[in-house]
Amino acid sequence: MLENLEKLIRAETIDSVWDLHVRSMAGFGFDRLIYGLSYEAGTIGLGTLEDMLILSNHGAAYLDKFLGEGLFRDAPMLRWAQSHTGACTWRRVHLVASTLTPREREVIAFNRKMGVTAGVTISFGVAPPCGRSLIALTAKPDMDQEAVDSLWEREGRQIELLNQVANLKIATLPRTHFARQLTPRQREVLQLVGAGKTSAEIAILMGVSQVTIEKHLRLAREQLGAETSAQALLKAAVQSQIFLPRSTAEEGAT
Repeated sequence: MLENLEKLIRAETIDSVWDLHVRSMAGFGFDRLIYGLSYEAGTIGLGTLEDMLILSNHGAAYLDKFLGEGLFRDAPMLRWAQSHTGACTWRRVHLVASTLTPREREVIAFNRKMGVTAGVTISFGVAPPCGRSLIALTAKPDMDQEAVDSLWEREGRQIELLNQVANLKIATLPRTHFARQLTPRQREVLQLVGAGKTSAEIAILMGVSQVTIEKHLRLAREQLGAETSAQALLKAAVQSQIFLPRSTAEEGAT
């Protein structure tokens, strides 16, 4: 376990963290993972996919329908993750079967068809400066939920810790997986805005006109789907496209 933790801590890109984590979880019997981090404060899975970081080693046939057709929004364990933090095995789905909606039953039927029948969901709670993240660990086909529950009793604390570290590491690394990527100039301007500089001051620092700075800010807002520069600043920070001073990030999240 220590070796896995050391490798995660030393990893320098999200892709390398994810590759290490996929191999680590496979060693416990979880051969398919799907991780999601949402920009929307206090939610996961309810915003647009463009504003979410999604990582998965599920096959295209599964992801095209589960993500592409929006089935993930009605996954029973996602409902649990909206208001809980920590780990929960999928036995919970059987325990609340009588309260499932028709759409949730449709998701379960699809998962069963695709061999996604046993596993664990971990909700990481709020990710700084806002948003929520979670991971769903799907057990290999020859493991049923009883075997997963038994495994979790023995090694759940270790597995959850590895997932917590992977999540925290991903949250600190620059993200290139978002569809709405800023240009280097747009990132530079937003970074300076986050440092408290005015458009006039930024124009002097960058050696361009104030009109050009305003253009960069407008395009950054459009690219991020933000109505104001403050919202664009927070979104870019949440996505780790820029890094704000701690006090600025805290003010934007309040």
